[in-house]
Amino acid sequence: MTKKRGRFITFEGGEGAGKSTQARRLAAGLQKRGISCVTTREPGGSPGAEEIRNLLVHGEPGRWDALTEALLLYAARADHVTRTIKPALAQGQWVLCDRFSDSSYAYQGAGRGLDRETVRRIESVAIDDFKPDLTLILDLSAEVGLKRADVRASAESRFEKFDIEFHERLRQAFLDIAKRAPDRCRVIDAGTDEETVARAILDAVKARFGLS
Repeated sequence: MTKKRGRFITFEGGEGAGKSTQARRLAAGLQKRGISCVTTREPGGSPGAEEIRNLLVHGEPGRWDALTEALLLYAARADHVTRTIKPALAQGQWVLCDRFSDSSYAYQGAGRGLDRETVRRIESVAIDDFKPDLTLILDLSAEVGLKRADVRASAESRFEKFDIEFHERLRQAFLDIAKRAPDRCRVIDAGTDEETVARAILDAVKARFGLS
């Protein structure tokens, strides 16, 4: 008997929005309902993609131009999709991913000025326009997000070093993405406490997939 394909859920938003925390919380909530989950991240999520991640998240903001950065990210994404995401979905597991292709449209597109059509063409070659079943956009002001990220004090801080205007463009880009794809995207207010955000996310997932 062929296993039913799993669901692919992505978490998007600016720095400090709580994506990785909320992905873990959602995984726990789904597992209580008997749903097997894989949590992963981008850039990264497979051995090769994790090596590329090191090139992207360390160093100064100007280390890469926007096009080179996008190409590196989609190289990592292609490996991630092939080696981690699609195999898990084929086994009936749900995949919860901290960032996916929407981040490229926001960061390299709106944030760094790369033409949207250029990003789309790279995406088409790299992953054949493979899309999530549901995207949860955690919306938070750029200022608050950067303060949260600063408290976190991660060594992987290259993108956090871009100026506040860059991060404000990111926020608007994610909101624009939600408007472009209302059937796929749900905007979640990430400015409240962690528990409230987690409940809103679980409610959105239950409604989208008919879970009790």
